[in-house]
Amino acid sequence: IGSRMSESDSLLRIMTVPVLEDNYSYLIIDKLSHEAAVVDPVEPGKMVEAARAEGVRITHLLTTHSHWDHAGGNAEMVKLVPDIRVYGGKGDGAAAVQVEVGHDDTLRVGGLHVRVLYTPCHTPGHVCYLVKGGGADTPAVFTGDTMFVAGCGNFNSGTPAMMHRAMVEVLGALPPETLVYCGHEYTEKNLRFALTVEPDNEAIAAKLKQVRELRAAGKFSVPSTIGDELATNPFVRVSEP
Repeated sequence: IGSRMSESDSLLRIMTVPVLEDNYSYLIIDKLSHEAAVVDPVEPGKMVEAARAEGVRITHLLTTHSHWDHAGGNAEMVKLVPDIRVYGGKGDGAAAVQVEVGHDDTLRVGGLHVRVLYTPCHTPGHVCYLVKGGGADTPAVFTGDTMFVAGCGNFNSGTPAMMHRAMVEVLGALPPETLVYCGHEYTEKNLRFALTVEPDNEAIAAKLKQVRELRAAGKFSVPSTIGDELATNPFVRVSEP
């Protein structure tokens, strides 16, 4: 057996890095090239240390949106990793962004394919990033403050119609197995709210029990899946009776 991975093998590894009070940053690793992207590295030192521990080189910074608790580390990240490429949504004005991206724009991190999903509402140019690796990898979407597990972000710069498009038509239309990595640990309170909307929804009750057990054990509630969100997220389920 050769040392090279085939396209059918797993290329993608995702590290969740808790930052600030309840935020999540992410390290997206191509296991073959050892290149990596960071998502919303508001505490840059933590991301550099995580990359060093994994033996990978950070090449890309993917900004979901301009709020300080997501983009506030961008300038420092550029100082720590001078050849990094910094991406952010068109018209969002996020700090230190070098390349503004829009819907269906693509880029590569080593052998990983990244597609941009334009989801303005929480901020004027909020974007999500859909990442695909080898054939054995489940796709993953990094949703910032648009889709939370069982919730959605505030409509700071948009309308209910814009959030509906983002949640239902863009994110909700992804394959159900797609992993969902969001920007905050809001899951338990979101599920408690979801249960008030649909008190007879057994999927919500089961997920709330699971999440309480995870959090009590000091574990993250991410990732979710698009399939789980279709079953439990009231802002995706608005058309359900």
